[in-house]
Amino acid sequence: MPELVTPLWLLGVVGLLSYMVGSIPFGVVIARVMGLGDLRAIGSGNIGATNVMRTGNKAAGVATFALDALKGAIAALLAGWLIGPDAAQVAALAAFIGHLYPVYIGFRGGKGVATFIGIALALAWPVGLATCVTWIITFKASRYSSLAGLTACGMSSIYAGLMGYAPVVAVLVVAKLMVFYKHRENIVRLWNRTEPRFKKKS
Repeated sequence: MPELVTPLWLLGVVGLLSYMVGSIPFGVVIARVMGLGDLRAIGSGNIGATNVMRTGNKAAGVATFALDALKGAIAALLAGWLIGPDAAQVAALAAFIGHLYPVYIGFRGGKGVATFIGIALALAWPVGLATCVTWIITFKASRYSSLAGLTACGMSSIYAGLMGYAPVVAVLVVAKLMVFYKHRENIVRLWNRTEPRFKKKS
């Protein structure tokens, strides 16, 4: 963690505002705008990009992923630019928690992979890039979105340590543990080999 030099009251304001931004349920909004129905009543009921993709609308899934990543990245970047590195990390974690437990829809949020990648890119872009590449490689090899997310997020703090971004390791460890918690049912299905794969295009 960076040295805490920002007044605690200001960090509290940053955290609250970032949480509100992170709580924006872009998957739900996009699904409604594009006429896909209530995302919480489709597939797994999750509001993230993977469940949007399972509606069959690839563009909606990609848009959801991008916006979920951007809300975390923008919160962290703005806080870092306006205040400092300590505020950036508070904003990143708060926006991430907002995505997982959004106040606007009863605290039933997504599983966090896209927002995790967004905050990783904002806090240390080489780490975020390595995390993205890990997701892509794992998904291409396995066709499991959950496994790709777990592997990418799991490796992120290791990448941060190896690349010399020690100050962001703690935030990434906390966030990835939350990702693993939100994926606990997926982990059981992966272990039992009952997790659904994305089919390859013919």
